[in-house]
Amino acid sequence: MTQDILNNDSPLVSIIMPIRNEAEFIEQAIKSILNNDYPSDKMEVLVVDGCSDDGTQAIVEKIANDDSRVILLENTGKIVSTALNIGLKACHGEIFIRVDGHAEIPPDFIRKSVRCLDEHPDAWVAGGYWKTISQGYVGKVIAAATQSPVGVGNARHRLGNFDGWVDTVPYGAHHKWTLEKVGYFDEELVRNQDDEFNMRVILAGGKIWISSSIYSTYYARSSLKKLWRQYFQYGFWRIRTLQKHGKAATLRQVVPLMFVSSLIILGLAGLVSQIFWWMLAAELGIYALGLVYGSIDVGKQAGWKYSLLAPLVFGILHFAYGLGCLWGTARFVILKGRGMAKPKEVRISR
Repeated sequence: MTQDILNNDSPLVSIIMPIRNEAEFIEQAIKSILNNDYPSDKMEVLVVDGCSDDGTQAIVEKIANDDSRVILLENTGKIVSTALNIGLKACHGEIFIRVDGHAEIPPDFIRKSVRCLDEHPDAWVAGGYWKTISQGYVGKVIAAATQSPVGVGNARHRLGNFDGWVDTVPYGAHHKWTLEKVGYFDEELVRNQDDEFNMRVILAGGKIWISSSIYSTYYARSSLKKLWRQYFQYGFWRIRTLQKHGKAATLRQVVPLMFVSSLIILGLAGLVSQIFWWMLAAELGIYALGLVYGSIDVGKQAGWKYSLLAPLVFGILHFAYGLGCLWGTARFVILKGRGMAKPKEVRISR
């Protein structure tokens, strides 16, 4: 796509923002979209609010009154997947992009994303990586840990060092006709909506391209409690995603589950023979070395004072996700989902 075409004959792009209680971040998030250098008459911003009670709606309404490109919609379902579907059914764009309320995009994000789709005709989805930041000492450690291979494995969309085909991408630009191939977002899923949608894209024969020249800024959790809850939910809903499609998980997705399971099995087996406790000690020793390596990585990224808390943050990433996978296996595989709330009754808290 040439620059002239991009300026004069650009496709309409719909930005869909699923939000709930984002008063701290929402103004800057929306402004980062409106400040993009993409033609202003070729974009719309649909902010889908899940009944916020922290003043978020008033902030969005004020912005919408000043800029007709911003439209506020209500999401009584209160979860991300219902918000995305509400936005998709109301949008007019040929291309749609999800951007969260606790994220910001640079001025060239939309332009580069649209061009990336055009330059890779086999791609149904194209985008970039997360540049993760946060606030406070704990938040900065979390941000650095989630950009380290020790924390997230080979997740290309977090490491930002790769151009090519991937299995998922955050805030990707999607051809709207993709919905005709794979359907809308799965409203059962409280987490992993994007990953599950992208899994369906690949299963339907589509491809996803990631470019190291495209990035968005994502605000990570700023407390250990919120981080634990987030990654436990990631693990929990990962099992349901895999179960629904009968697809084998990638190694990155199952390493935490395998690690946590092995610790439990060896610990219990040690009651029969102490050799298993020696094996447990050896595994924990190797893990400790990995934490040291990860702490050095965090120190190089963010500053050495942040490396002190890094082992605990890495532990939360691994154990919360692994235990979430175990609980998801119990609830979805063993109990077949019995006793779980209906999707619309489940809530996300940040």
